Order: sequence, then C-alpha cells, then structure tokens
Amino acid sequence: MFGAFLRWLINAWLYVTGKVVPYKGNEWLRGPMSDTEVIGGQFYERYAADRGLVIDKDHKDGLIGDFAALIPATDPLKDKLHPRVRHFYEHTTQYKLEVWSQWYSPISFFSRILIKSVSTRMDQLNIPLDPLETSRGMTNDVLQLKDPATGALVCACWLRRSILSGRVVYAGFYSGVIIDGSPLVKVAFPLPNGNVTVLLRVVVQPDGSVKLISRGRGIGDAGYYRVQKRDADSVRLRYLPLKESIHVYEDEHGTLRTDHLFSFWRFKFLHLHYKIMPV
Repeated sequence: MFGAFLRWLINAWLYVTGKVVPYKGNEWLRGPMSDTEVIGGQFYERYAADRGLVIDKDHKDGLIGDFAALIPATDPLKDKLHPRVRHFYEHTTQYKLEVWSQWYSPISFFSRILIKSVSTRMDQLNIPLDPLETSRGMTNDVLQLKDPATGALVCACWLRRSILSGRVVYAGFYSGVIIDGSPLVKVAFPLPNGNVTVLLRVVVQPDGSVKLISRGRGIGDAGYYRVQKRDADSVRLRYLPLKESIHVYEDEHGTLRTDHLFSFWRFKFLHLHYKIMPV
C-alpha cells in the first residue's frame, strides 16, 4: 500500500513540475517504457516485438558496438584509451563481475525506502542494500536488439539479476547517441509509464582508464532524466540533480575494476565497486 502511494506521489510530482518536451528535435528521448507495473527480466522481449526488432541470441557480446566512437574527437587523450577497457564494453559477456555496495547517510535512508517499497514490486533497479546481497554474484546477460533489415545494432539490454534473491538489479538499454554534435552513452531503464534515462559523457584519463560522467548543464546534455509518458509526440520530464561517475580502470595487479559513484546535489549516497574478470 505504501509503495503504491509512493508511485502515485512520484507521478503527481512529475505531472506538476515536469517539462513537456517534444520528440521532434529530441529523438534521443525515445526509449523503453512499460505499460505494466512489473518490468522483470522479460521486458526486452516485449520491447523488441513492439519496435519490430530482433533479438540476436546467437551473438551475445557487448553493450556498445564501437566504444571509441563515443569519445569526443576533441578529447586530447582519446588515443590513450586502454584496449582492455574498450574490449569490456564491446565484448561484455566475455567477463564476469563481482560487486560490493556501500551506502552513505543521510540520503541513503530515503533511497532504501524507495527500493524496498517500489523497486522490489516492479522488479527493476533493486540496487543491493547490503554487501551480502551480492555474495553469490550477479548474472551478466547482454541481449542485442538489431534491425532485421540491416542487422545493425540498435541497442543492447544489460540484464543483471542477484543470484541470491533472483531479483532484477537492473535492466538497462545501452546505445550511443549524438546530440548537437556531441557523442554520449545513453542508458535507459524502463519503468511503469516512463523511464529513467541517463546520458553519460566519456572522458579518457591520462592512464588510459575511462570515466563516464553524467554531469551536465541541462536538457540535451549529460545528466539524469526522469521521463514520463505523455502522448505520441512528446514526454514530460525532469532533469534531476542526481549525478553518476563510472570509472573503469586497470589496477596495479592488472585486474579491471570499476568505481561507480552516485550523488544527489553534492551528497554522495552510494558507491558500487566492481571487479571485472574474464570468463
């Protein structure tokens, strides 16, 4: 009951405070939205059928077809991109990931309420609340959705479940977009009657590692968007002060690792750490 009230409150807040943005001129806003209350692990099949896409089950590979193409040409360190970092994004299923989570107060209190009350019921975005939740690991399935006429990769769904609970940690749709000449990584998480869309800027570091950063200046720039379905021609959205930083690097022992940080305004509230190993 409380979860239903929270969902109603969020939708009412979006309706009152959200900005109506047309798809025309903002095609990057088109993304997966669910017509049901539960997302789960089968949503990608419905999405592919609705869009006339095919799921390439024989070619399980990466999240991004050409990761280097999403690094701005103006990045002076583009040529220093570490080949193993690029290989991970282009051949994700060739790796297994171990993950640890650390939450921080005071914002973590509200995040935990939201996950327990809303995420669990819709079986989406069940971010681990305790490190032991991922003690048995998470699945690592990448489902590539392609244009049946050309075979071109349209997007890839990264479906990750907690092996211990069986819940969907996240089902995110990955693709590359160009907005006003700038390449960005787009990740869309379907939700009932909407989605969360995150635009990430790829920045190569001096050591060849990569940071994917969601910090931007407003609509159309890197950032975190809560999108609500409106009609066939537009959506209602809020650009939120929630920031992400994803640092993928090779440590001193030659192991790939990722530090994934979340902050609201300037308050850090979640740190996910991944150890990435070849299968």
